[in-house]
Amino acid sequence: MIDLRMLREDPARLRASQRARGEDDSIVDKLLDLDERRRSALTSFETMRAEQKSMGKSVSRAQGEEKQALLQRAKELAAQVKAAEAEAEQLGGELDELAHSVPNLVEEAAPHGGEDDYVVLETVGEPRQFDFEPKDHLELGEALDAIDMERGAKVSGSRFFFLKGLGARLQLALLNMGMQHAIEAGFVPMITPVLVRPETMAGTGFHVAHDKEIYRLPDDDLYLVGTSEVSLAGYHANEILDGAELPLRYAGWSSCFRREAGSYGKDTRGIIRVHQFDKVEMFSYVRPEDAEAEHQRLLAWEKDMLAKIEVPYRIIDTAAGDLGMSAARKFDCEAWIPTQGRYRELTSTSNCTEFQSRRLAVRFRDKDGKPQHVATLNGTLATTRWIVAILENHQQADGSVVVPKALRPYLGLDVLEPARRSAG
Repeated sequence: MIDLRMLREDPARLRASQRARGEDDSIVDKLLDLDERRRSALTSFETMRAEQKSMGKSVSRAQGEEKQALLQRAKELAAQVKAAEAEAEQLGGELDELAHSVPNLVEEAAPHGGEDDYVVLETVGEPRQFDFEPKDHLELGEALDAIDMERGAKVSGSRFFFLKGLGARLQLALLNMGMQHAIEAGFVPMITPVLVRPETMAGTGFHVAHDKEIYRLPDDDLYLVGTSEVSLAGYHANEILDGAELPLRYAGWSSCFRREAGSYGKDTRGIIRVHQFDKVEMFSYVRPEDAEAEHQRLLAWEKDMLAKIEVPYRIIDTAAGDLGMSAARKFDCEAWIPTQGRYRELTSTSNCTEFQSRRLAVRFRDKDGKPQHVATLNGTLATTRWIVAILENHQQADGSVVVPKALRPYLGLDVLEPARRSAG
């Protein structure tokens, strides 16, 4: 959530952030009004509470009519104290609820606008020129006996699939390479829970009551995560960390679940947009002043991984209106998909500043011993979707697929051969 002290000192900053996102900036005035009324109610409560404590001593010393008058005043004051406390609590609850609905402050350098207003920061590699008609990833995957969408739909419904044989091996190799990449960069490997409590989901920045992308188990009041970022963000909830140990870096391997509620008719073919996939996710806890530099480090680690799979890609600076609730800035790495003739997202990395840590109460002690909120950041190292880019960019005319050199030690193969030539 946003810093209320910052809001009081510089409300124009939040107004500008809201406008950059395309959101209503009148919420700033509502927050300021609620905050002022809450603090006024607290002051009244504390003043009357102090008077109430002082009056107790006066009553014990008084006699006769004076004592009766003081007792009557004490009774009236008790009712007023109770009412003031209730008002302060009510206003505090309203302020907290409203503050939790406000997205993170956008970094000033982030582009303004919506989904199509991104800025291309860098393009790496050139799209391959094929001397044959390239097949899409699903046609290749079926010929390799690696992807089975038909039986995935039979078992679980649309947007589910089986990876089998070479497909399963390819995903395991890819994710293992991603995890090893993270370990070599100093991340602690983690196998994370995929079911979390509502306070963990909400603390990460998701609207559990309104987000149609989230799967919920109502009987257990648990939610399936769409990314291990959620579990890793909650890992240190309600803790005060040792500042000397920062940064803390974790790499989470998990299955991820998304309902894709708003994607009817989009990417219905293949495994680009599905309900379940696997991912290796980086997550960092750092001092706030180190967050911007950590963001660049996460992006660099993502670029190193993309270099290992040898595909053309570009990096975009995501526009404010497409950032999501928690991110102050986000960079996406998009790989070239030959049969679509365009770039598609493979990874993203977000700087969430102190937004998540305020909601989850994750702090560290500074050099003076004072608790401060940490900054949190996340970034993707590998997902199931990467299979799409690998198959399409490295396919050969005979339907085989050349395995990128860096991936070969993890897969144990140099070439993926169609099922008619190999048992897989």
